[in-house]
Amino acid sequence: MNEIKQKIALFIDADNAPAGKFEDVLSEVAKYGVVTIRKAYGNWKSPTLKKWEELLHEYAIQPIQQYDLTKGKNASDIAMVIDAMDVMYTKQIDVMCFVSSDSDFTPLVTRALAEGKVVLGFGERKTPSPFVNACSKFLFLDQEKEETKGKSKPKSIKSDTKLINLLRQAIEATEDDDGWAALGPVGSHISNKTSFDSRNYGFKNLSSLFKAIDLFELKRGSGNSYLVRDIRKK
Repeated sequence: MNEIKQKIALFIDADNAPAGKFEDVLSEVAKYGVVTIRKAYGNWKSPTLKKWEELLHEYAIQPIQQYDLTKGKNASDIAMVIDAMDVMYTKQIDVMCFVSSDSDFTPLVTRALAEGKVVLGFGERKTPSPFVNACSKFLFLDQEKEETKGKSKPKSIKSDTKLINLLRQAIEATEDDDGWAALGPVGSHISNKTSFDSRNYGFKNLSSLFKAIDLFELKRGSGNSYLVRDIRKK
């Protein structure tokens, strides 16, 4: 029997997203299903969109022309929101994906979530935090810059009080009587609260992140699973 794949709508704010990272976006989105709608918004007469323009035919992206009619007004954002709302209510779409670094699409994301859609976000680290946190999952496209920091990374993570509290709360919510929690439920608990992704901190998965922080103890569970514990529970 053929597996039914989720249908995905992909909306690109070409004025505020790096074209060089689009393959990373497609690779991540492919984990969720098949992209049936691909639209990119911007002033295609502008030389700044040259790199995006080169990708249009290769990846079957529909360009939506938006002229810079008014200084200080982002017509592309408005057009993207209108089209996304239209797709949300008239097409059978399971996942909505937004690629943008600069604009706050939080109300749109909130509405999509309320309609039962999974919302994926992609952008650079300058993306407004309300938009980042509202998504089901948000992936920073400039994460490689963080990964190059090497061994200095764990130290900076330990000073991230918000992250450490998030990890500890997830363990506490899923731990057994001895303080050990299976990594799968820990990750699910975190995902239910925020658009967390370990790759945004320079680690390929959650287990690698926990291993790098000496505030937690990690051990093998059954099969290939991991168990994690807050060292304060020792």
